Amino acid sequence: MLGESDTDLSTAYDLAMLDLDGVVYIGGEAVPGAPAHLDAVREAGMRLAFVTNNAARPPTAVATHLRELGVTADPDDVVTSAQAAARVLVERLGAGARVVLLGAAGLEEALAAEGLVATDVEDEDAQALVTGYGPEVRWRHIMRAAVRVRDGLWWVASNADYTIPTAYGVAPGHGVLVETLARFTGVDPVVAGKPQRPLLDETVRRVGGRRPLMVGDRLDTDIEGARNAGVDSLLVLTGVSGLAELVAAGEHERPTYLARDLAGLLRPHEAPTGSEGGWELGGWRATVADDRLEVTGSGDAEAWWAVVATAAWAHVDAGGAVPGTDGLTAP
Repeated sequence: MLGESDTDLSTAYDLAMLDLDGVVYIGGEAVPGAPAHLDAVREAGMRLAFVTNNAARPPTAVATHLRELGVTADPDDVVTSAQAAARVLVERLGAGARVVLLGAAGLEEALAAEGLVATDVEDEDAQALVTGYGPEVRWRHIMRAAVRVRDGLWWVASNADYTIPTAYGVAPGHGVLVETLARFTGVDPVVAGKPQRPLLDETVRRVGGRRPLMVGDRLDTDIEGARNAGVDSLLVLTGVSGLAELVAAGEHERPTYLARDLAGLLRPHEAPTGSEGGWELGGWRATVADDRLEVTGSGDAEAWWAVVATAAWAHVDAGGAVPGTDGLTAP
């Protein structure tokens, strides 16, 4: 169920770990209001970390893009799955280890920063393979790497996102390569990015914070990642997760808080009250009858989303089916 906070989240927590696409920006534009909301969060004393599963771009490039959109950001504020993967590697192998690299500049830079030696797929002295999104990676190198992993080379993947947004639409992401190699080799890699916890652990290590909060728009990466790392989360509704995804969320994908956008960091949060007979908040009441959600009342949009989610989850947890949402429209 949803949580409560008597104070603004920006004071209840000391670090916001922010997903990027769908939270801070969408494509080439900032989410409306995001730069101002983040400035206000910083003024309240909360640290900000910009967390991305994209291993291709170095933190400097990410920070530059954010500043172009009006978001205050330095490279040290950015933590990538490439950096998390490098941390996983150096903690097991130590600095100076030779690592076969299949990826782009962001991953190469992250390895070098940890004192690891990026090498090619023919290097017999390599102690591991690391893979990440890299549009220039050649198929012959993928083939050779696959054989080496099958024969025992340790494999770390930056992330396993199945899709990636591009200027020409949603395209296959690094997760497609991960699945291909795993099926051929029979080996599952250590994955550094969300929803696995190394990326969030690395974020806390780099940026600091004793009470971190994950902020994201995807239930299956951001929110599940927070659950895996044992931290609270805020789901914002500016990205890919909508009504159908929210009501169907399993316990491992349910956020602590809900908000329409990043302004949700700047206010307290109240949870719906009630039981299987109905859940109420802010003038709204949600019930489930014959496996269908019904909402009555009036009020603000965030309270509507909260009662809908809570009623659906309570119904599923009591043994019911995921309730239908036909005819429901958020205010």
